[in-house]
Amino acid sequence: MIDEALAQLANGPWALPLLYVLVLGDAFLVVVPGEAAVTAFGALAVTIGHPPLAAVIAVAAAAAFTGDAACYLIGRTVGLHRWRWMRTRRVQRAFAWARTRMDQRLGAVLFTARFIPFARLAVNITAGATRLPAPRHLAVAGLAACAWAVYQALVGALVARIVPGGPLVAVLVSIVVAVALGLVLDTVLSRATRPRA
Repeated sequence: MIDEALAQLANGPWALPLLYVLVLGDAFLVVVPGEAAVTAFGALAVTIGHPPLAAVIAVAAAAAFTGDAACYLIGRTVGLHRWRWMRTRRVQRAFAWARTRMDQRLGAVLFTARFIPFARLAVNITAGATRLPAPRHLAVAGLAACAWAVYQALVGALVARIVPGGPLVAVLVSIVVAVALGLVLDTVLSRATRPRA
């Protein structure tokens, strides 16, 4: 019954718009399951055949890029101190980390931040607030969004090819694998970008 519901969702006209909304929302709220949605749709593309894997990647990349561009615009128009949540110690530390790293290696920071939920928000808002040239930021952010979308969708697709069972099993296992890979990647990137004493 759940497999049928997943098949209806994947074949329905709202599948890709739903994916877009989830990934876009993930740019602002880390509790929105953008990564899990891309992974799940990647698994459905293989098990059910819909939506096409290329469409999943394209929509996820477009939504991720739109979210990053919107965060850049917020930083450019609002700054880093306007709202109360921006003034908390943790958020200010994240902004300071982003500012320091962007001065050193913009491309590396935007790519790695794409895979670390709160870092992505901090980096894009800080890029806007510090008046990083928009063409430069958007070009690197676009490449990072594409790489992220390919990675997330292929994790779901590869797991779905390997794991026996219906769409539900493929989706659940692919999400678990993607979360585990995300935690490992997050840990590695955090250690690699940690300031030296």
